[in-house]
Amino acid sequence: MNGLDHAILTLVTFIPAAAGLLLCFAPRRDRGIRGFALLVSLLTFVLSLHLPAHFQRDQAGFQYDINLPWITTPNIHYHMGMDGISLWLVVLTTFLTPLCVLISWNSIHERVKEFFILLLVMETALIGVFVSLDLFLFYFFWESTLIPMALLIGMYGHGRKVYAAVKFFLYTMIASVFMLAGILWLYAKTGSFDFVVVQSALHNGSVPDFSGAAQWLFLGFFIAFAVKVPLFPFHTWLPDAHVEAPTAGSVLLAGVLLKMGTYGMLRFNLGLFPEQSRANAGWIGVLALIGIVYGALVAMVQPNMKKLIAYSSISHLGFVVLGIFSFTQAGLNGAMFVMLAHGISTGGLFMLAGILYERRHTYEIAEFGGLASRMPQYAAFFLFVLLASVGLPLLNGFIGEFLVLSGAFQAHMWRGIVGATGVIWSACYLLWMYQRVFFGKVTHQENDSLPDLNLRERVALWPAAIMALGMGVAPLLWLNSIDPAVHNALVPFTQFAARVVGQ
Repeated sequence: MNGLDHAILTLVTFIPAAAGLLLCFAPRRDRGIRGFALLVSLLTFVLSLHLPAHFQRDQAGFQYDINLPWITTPNIHYHMGMDGISLWLVVLTTFLTPLCVLISWNSIHERVKEFFILLLVMETALIGVFVSLDLFLFYFFWESTLIPMALLIGMYGHGRKVYAAVKFFLYTMIASVFMLAGILWLYAKTGSFDFVVVQSALHNGSVPDFSGAAQWLFLGFFIAFAVKVPLFPFHTWLPDAHVEAPTAGSVLLAGVLLKMGTYGMLRFNLGLFPEQSRANAGWIGVLALIGIVYGALVAMVQPNMKKLIAYSSISHLGFVVLGIFSFTQAGLNGAMFVMLAHGISTGGLFMLAGILYERRHTYEIAEFGGLASRMPQYAAFFLFVLLASVGLPLLNGFIGEFLVLSGAFQAHMWRGIVGATGVIWSACYLLWMYQRVFFGKVTHQENDSLPDLNLRERVALWPAAIMALGMGVAPLLWLNSIDPAVHNALVPFTQFAARVVGQ
């Protein structure tokens, strides 16, 4: 491993936070602050491209590993690394952050410096979650995402922004306490917070009293992750947070922060507790299916564009949970791909909704109509990203949902059948929303003079559109990295299946 490989995770993780610290001492020149935040976020994205460029795609274990003693008592290490599961989630985070800076360029007018400091700190916390291999370090980054996101919603949001921020903070913080209890129990029994050490000890059966505590440990981790996804019925904080958040907050919330929950299920629930994962898969699969159908049906009746997109996230993330707990190669590959595709397409939809809000200061669908004739470029971008979210073949949404449903059919046919209805429902609510907003007559005089996309907005939207097409046309660029890590995660389940067949 060369010098850059050894330091790359530290650089990608902490450059945004370091830049945020520098901004604390910068003069309040809004244009310079925006430019600096954009430059730093672009630098972080460029550095993160080193990760897939030098990633060994045929290797299942952790790469770019760095493991240094941090705190002696308790035994905490600065241990970071990544495999194919976390690789693209890091790149997704660095990809969306500069787009968030661009889309917020003119929409944030007060406390501009504080806004971009929070955005950069948020980026560091999100990346840290995906690359931490020490459970204490993971929990530190996990909780660190709460403060900047709650402040972004509470300070820069709309309407009932303080209520939404407090609800988000309390829901996710209280749920995380259960995971903290599980982490401390594992440390007390193993003497280590290191994920690799703990996983090895659990799989070798060398952890005392584990059999009696296993189900509670599984549930402790699962509750924290299920609230973050959010999985039905833990979802009630999400619509409020999305609707009241500023555009950049919604993009990062839907694009990356929700993936912390599904990533945690795959990494920790399946990685540390495979037997409990299999034992609990039945009712978790039912909750995922309820989330898929319920999220879609509730989205269909929403009068608010942003709330409709928020409920679509509940439906799409249900596909991810369904794929994870299918315990099939196709299901887990599809779950990972849906995570990435959802981050691009739903992030793009929130950017587009934010652009319209800047012009009209409302998300109410009834306030629009006939916009395609007034904003043709905007209408074209909206339709393209919407079709990617629906799952049109050759766009990014199709591959992941196809693989998830393939895995669901392999595991339980009825789950695949019920899950497939979610694809139909998503086409219904998204296309109906598009028809009401963009077609028909212009019934509100304010919409007659709406300007089309400007250069900055097009620059923010083009990368998302290109990525949606690229992931749909060439999915193997992503799946070739994901597949070995998924195969490695499934080893305990394939061994279990082999033992059952042998008996």
